[in-house]
Amino acid sequence: MKPRKNLYFRIFIIIFFLIPLFFFQDFYIHFYAYLSSNVITEVVTRQWAVVLFFIILFLVFLIPLSYRRKAAWVEYSLVVAFFVSLFVEMYGIPLTILLASKYFFVPGTQLPPNVLYISFMGVGLGLDMAMVYGSVMIIMGMTLIILGWVTLYRNTKKEGLVTSGIYNYSRHPQYLGFILIILGWFFGWPTPLTLIFAPILIYKYVTVCRKEEIEVKKEHPEYDNYRSNVPFMI
Repeated sequence: MKPRKNLYFRIFIIIFFLIPLFFFQDFYIHFYAYLSSNVITEVVTRQWAVVLFFIILFLVFLIPLSYRRKAAWVEYSLVVAFFVSLFVEMYGIPLTILLASKYFFVPGTQLPPNVLYISFMGVGLGLDMAMVYGSVMIIMGMTLIILGWVTLYRNTKKEGLVTSGIYNYSRHPQYLGFILIILGWFFGWPTPLTLIFAPILIYKYVTVCRKEEIEVKKEHPEYDNYRSNVPFMI
């Protein structure tokens, strides 16, 4: 792969991650309202159908990882715990928000204004600027995972290292996808829960990538050449 192959994508990612700086006030209000639990007055609760839907949806995305890596991925349990607790917190019982609100809730605190309203499974949801930004990041992550899944599926009957498709641009597109999903949920729902889980999961994903590379190199000597031509993630 030519060094400039991912240049435009890298520029896009840099610009995309600079967006919060251009809307600093909106993002600041959003993060303050959620991390201080002042958003308790607007959270959706006891929507268990929505909770179950999102848990199943995002856990399904773990399936393709098993095609790429033969070794047992012990971090599954941590990721499952993250998604289950996240969606129970968002649409079921906002436990950490309720607990934190007892200490940090300030009546009259400005809440982030919604810029988009949607109805999902009969539940009305209002999205502010940061939540829309996080949603776009989640969609980007899901797209990378799906592309990786399709590429691996098409090569299941072939022996050797999979380097075609999305793997011609990134050595770990699916893990990059999950990192974007985690960051997306952090931007969209920056509660004490995601503040704790997000950095731990990102660290775990990067660690898994490095472990995977050691394992793959043992089975495929040509991996060194592949690694020298294809970026780690971006």
